[in-house]
Amino acid sequence: MSRRAELIRVGCFASCIAILAGCASGRIETVPGVPEALRVSGNEVVSLELHGVGVQIYECQATQDGQTRFTWILKAPAADLLDHTGNTVGRHYAGPTWEANDGSKVIGEIVARDDGPDAGAIPWLLLRATSSTGKGLFSKTQFIQRLHTVGGKAPATDCDASQAGKRIRVAYAADYYFYRARK
Repeated sequence: MSRRAELIRVGCFASCIAILAGCASGRIETVPGVPEALRVSGNEVVSLELHGVGVQIYECQATQDGQTRFTWILKAPAADLLDHTGNTVGRHYAGPTWEANDGSKVIGEIVARDDGPDAGAIPWLLLRATSSTGKGLFSKTQFIQRLHTVGGKAPATDCDASQAGKRIRVAYAADYYFYRARK
């Protein structure tokens, strides 16, 4: 792992630990400080809190308006999912999909986004689960929040026809909150 990626991992993990420490008296129902557009209804509660560390994969492609302009397009994330003790409990990849080591899986679709406080980081997201499989960590997930992002933005440099098809991996980290129906 590169030094930059390790710093991102440590920084985000520290913020995750701080949030968890504040919630030590019991399971949190919602995450504090979330923008209104990314909040879930009162019918859901946090069921799982994980920290993602990995890369956002971008590809240089022609824009929709033709072959004269090119831009970096997000192809997929590739990240490990860590619990509050730092153990890898799953992975996050294209779909977007979150898959636990126990075989359970959830696929989501973006419902809302917010730029978040760090202009150099990928946006914060609220996603709705479109499907889930298995009987493990993700089996009852209804919503996912991606918060506290670090890095992961597409390269600031333009790509051109000579770079068409080139892929770049940009380090990122984020906290993921998984919500299930309130019992």
